[in-house]
Amino acid sequence: MTYAAGRTYLAIPGPSVIPDRVLAAMHRASPDIYAGELPAMVPGIFADLRAVARTRQHVALYIANGHGAWEAANTNMFSPGDSALCLITGRFGEGWANWAAALGVDVQRIDFGRQHPVDPGEVRKALLADSGGRIKAVLMTHVDTTTSVRNDVAAVRAAIDAAGHPALLAVDGVASLACDRFEMDAWGVDVMVSASQKGLMTPPGLSFVWISDKALAACRGSRWRTPYWDWHARSQPQEFYQQFGGTAPTHHLFGLRAALDLIKEEGLEAVWARHEALARAVWSAIEAWGAGGADIRLNIADPALRSHAVTTVRFKAPFAASIREWVQAHAGVTLGLGLGMTAPGSTGPHDFLRVAHMGHVNAHMTLGVLGTMEAAMAGLGLAHATGALSAAAASLAVPVPIRAAAE
Repeated sequence: MTYAAGRTYLAIPGPSVIPDRVLAAMHRASPDIYAGELPAMVPGIFADLRAVARTRQHVALYIANGHGAWEAANTNMFSPGDSALCLITGRFGEGWANWAAALGVDVQRIDFGRQHPVDPGEVRKALLADSGGRIKAVLMTHVDTTTSVRNDVAAVRAAIDAAGHPALLAVDGVASLACDRFEMDAWGVDVMVSASQKGLMTPPGLSFVWISDKALAACRGSRWRTPYWDWHARSQPQEFYQQFGGTAPTHHLFGLRAALDLIKEEGLEAVWARHEALARAVWSAIEAWGAGGADIRLNIADPALRSHAVTTVRFKAPFAASIREWVQAHAGVTLGLGLGMTAPGSTGPHDFLRVAHMGHVNAHMTLGVLGTMEAAMAGLGLAHATGALSAAAASLAVPVPIRAAAE
């Protein structure tokens, strides 16, 4: 017996749910790419991309995924002989480091494990040891979707400054943008990369690099830059086509315009607050399931260090994999794999799953996912404490005064 008929729900940390307005905006004939509606629309898109990253500086758009944004940042930031200090708190921090190393960058890694954030003190120590100033940039993830840890970007900037080091601060905001608070200018970020398929609620295919004036000046002589990845032409174009390295990604742009409109209508602060509330509902349920000794726990113990976009959960093996299979087969819900979570004493993906609550998500969607997970645990015979759904619902309850009946 299955209850999966109806609209399916992809509760993975990207691609996220695509709003109907975004889909409708993309469902249209191809436009003129030289004049008219499309060129008139694009300046507003770039203005709103700066607003969502909380910056007045520059942004370059690429027809690529998040890995393409890494490539764009790397080829513009570095030259042969440069070093990067890479701060790793999960698979995607390691991935960015690996891509920089593959280019030829001398990569220095500090791995903080799978349950801990970046320690700014370690960053300061590493930079003080770089007496020759070879480290061109510090690379970090704001949120690593594998571990669901959220790093303190402003504290890393403070550590760089305390060391008196000229290194740029480059941040992967793929998972966090338009989900967790991100303040590019206020936090002193020089380069930030992101992509369309998570908090920006648009299908995969667009990536972005935000660049400070300091980064543009420091990287002007990069010898690994190629014509396609050059962020100068894209962020300061003389012709319309230069913003895209050629033909514009027409339908993605229409979709992105609709997504940015949704963010503006809700208000960015309200978007952040909604993500935080939904995250806390998920945490409340998981903590309740794990009460009384049940082998269920959040990967990140401290709520202040958890992402508001995705939550990584550990179950007794092999229940994480079994729960994913059950909810997909019987309820039409897809949960995230335990990607990159192999650790000593762990069976890796079979121990972990990820619950996404990013982008176009509301309370009934989140409560529905938690309900299907509880049904799966009951069906699989996984020991868990009761009261999880009540705890999640209570965390979302908004007191409303009861109106007296009209006389």
